[in-house]
Amino acid sequence: MDSKNKILVLDFGSQTTQLIARRIRELGVYSEIRPCFVSLKEIKSFSPSGIIFSGSPSSVYDKNAPLINKKIFNIGVPILGICYGAQLISHLLGGKIEKSKKREYGLAYIEILERNKLFKGLRKNKKYKVWMSHSDKIERLPKDFYILAKTEISPFAGIAHKNKPFYGVQFHPEVIHTEIGMKILYNFVFEICKCKADWSMPSFIEKTIKDISKLVKKNEKVICALSGGIDSTVTAILVHKAIGNRLIPIFVNNGLLRKNEPEEVLKLMENLGLKVHYVDASSIFLNRLKGIKDPERKRKIIGETFIEVFEKEAKKFKKVRYLAQGTLYPDVIESVSFKGPSVTIKTHHNVGGLPEKMNLKLIEPLKELFKDEVRKIAKVLGLPKHIIWRQPFPGPGLAIRIIGEVNEEKLNILREAEAIITEEMLKSGWYYKVWQSFAVLLPIKTVGVMGDYRTYEYVIAIRCVESQDAMTADWVKLPYEILEKLSNRIINEVKGVNRVVYDISSKPPATIEWE
Repeated sequence: MDSKNKILVLDFGSQTTQLIARRIRELGVYSEIRPCFVSLKEIKSFSPSGIIFSGSPSSVYDKNAPLINKKIFNIGVPILGICYGAQLISHLLGGKIEKSKKREYGLAYIEILERNKLFKGLRKNKKYKVWMSHSDKIERLPKDFYILAKTEISPFAGIAHKNKPFYGVQFHPEVIHTEIGMKILYNFVFEICKCKADWSMPSFIEKTIKDISKLVKKNEKVICALSGGIDSTVTAILVHKAIGNRLIPIFVNNGLLRKNEPEEVLKLMENLGLKVHYVDASSIFLNRLKGIKDPERKRKIIGETFIEVFEKEAKKFKKVRYLAQGTLYPDVIESVSFKGPSVTIKTHHNVGGLPEKMNLKLIEPLKELFKDEVRKIAKVLGLPKHIIWRQPFPGPGLAIRIIGEVNEEKLNILREAEAIITEEMLKSGWYYKVWQSFAVLLPIKTVGVMGDYRTYEYVIAIRCVESQDAMTADWVKLPYEILEKLSNRIINEVKGVNRVVYDISSKPPATIEWE
């Protein structure tokens, strides 16, 4: 990878900032995200071939609006502003931004008015589907800028400087709903920034192993929070390749795992050559969850207990200086403001808290990546298919798939229902076609009839979604025969359940998990 062949994405707080960097990496060019308040010195030291300003939930006129030093326009590299980023370019260079009388969210159609390098290959006067998310609009262009495209609501949906490589688009090319999105990013990266496609998963693996081996000194050890999922497994393998047996994987059984999962995880790690330190703390977690119904409180209790147990076990090992975590970007962006002022949606117990309490430094080799990218890495590393394509499982486990209070009875019901769903999805071939398929135990009981007897038992909701990155998701239209089989088996085989329903909500507005 050429040290100068890369794109810098400046984060102004958009929930889709990481998608920008991801799309560029899909083009074979390395990309990193930095906060919008990064110094010009650091930007210059990164030596980017181009810079992209992300979107933001803010307005350029907000009191605490995220801004950037105007001197960035003197660095001498191409700049592309997306949504808020386009408005910010206009604002900083003398244009005018106003609240739009009509907001523009979701699907819109842009009309190409002028073709230049950014819109190369697109047809003039043709309308294309794009995805919008803004309430402000550019009302007057800065000096020497001209219009590239418009929509019915936004007169300046695409803009460019006459002489300098500064561009802006009011829509989001990084999301899959924008049909010309990849074309525009391709044009910016290759036609305007003159990059070469030299970044790949093998090069990422090589660089990551090299960086970890250089970071961790020969007399230091690393502990790894291992769950058995693909994220922590890939993290453990990368660290193990870098430092060998100085990696100490710790697997904490919190009692909230799926059926037979602890045994399966330990067997998998043994086959991968990893010696795992196993801790059964299930009784501790369940005792602390007694009587707790609020989902955020459940998450925090699980997180705090995990920290306590993990800290106690880690103290048994000497010369530990680092903690390795399989954190992915969706975990980060929905938990904390990671690299810019993004909006917090919910907390996750596997992000933050532990290093501060244990005085350890973090190693998170996957924190810039999405799940499908991690699967590509796993494939390069030679992991088996059932591990590579294992569906995502939340850090708090089954606790957030039991709505309301968690106890052993409910966990057993949910485990059996989930096992049936997994088995039938694998049998039908649908398991590998979807993003996630799982059961949710509802906090209500309904009347039913089994034989000649009246029953009053729990309801299981089946959740099955398709997604590329967990940022958005749609419910899966499973064949009726599969739904019928799932319903029949769960009701007949899982004691305590007499009704099954199917969740047909998309994200947004719903989330994938119920809590």
